Amino acid sequence: MPAPIDPDASDDDAARRTRLAADRTVLAAERTYAAWVRTGLAALASGVGARALFSHRLPDWFGGLTGSVLILFSAFCFCAAVWRELSPGAPTARADTRSLPEPLLLGLNGFLVFVSAAALVGIWVARV
Repeated sequence: MPAPIDPDASDDDAARRTRLAADRTVLAAERTYAAWVRTGLAALASGVGARALFSHRLPDWFGGLTGSVLILFSAFCFCAAVWRELSPGAPTARADTRSLPEPLLLGLNGFLVFVSAAALVGIWVARV
């Protein structure tokens, strides 16, 4: 004989699944944030490297332009990371997993945008 169906058990399971889905949403948003920051750091390093590499082979303006585009893209990535982390979409229930604190996000990514701006100035002012 099958076990009797408990109506309260299905409500608990549904609430648990909803809570776990909210946790997955928070974790997915953090993975997306990490991907944006990783892409920004790679673009920043590539911009500085492109300037150094192209300065000896091609005209200075070409290396500066290529580096500038990559460095500006890195600043965009850092800003997009914060925007995506702060507005990942509304989960249907309160998540048990805590997300990154907003002041930490703004401070860290603000510093990275500042580093991008300094690198942008540096590739045009510094002699390679």
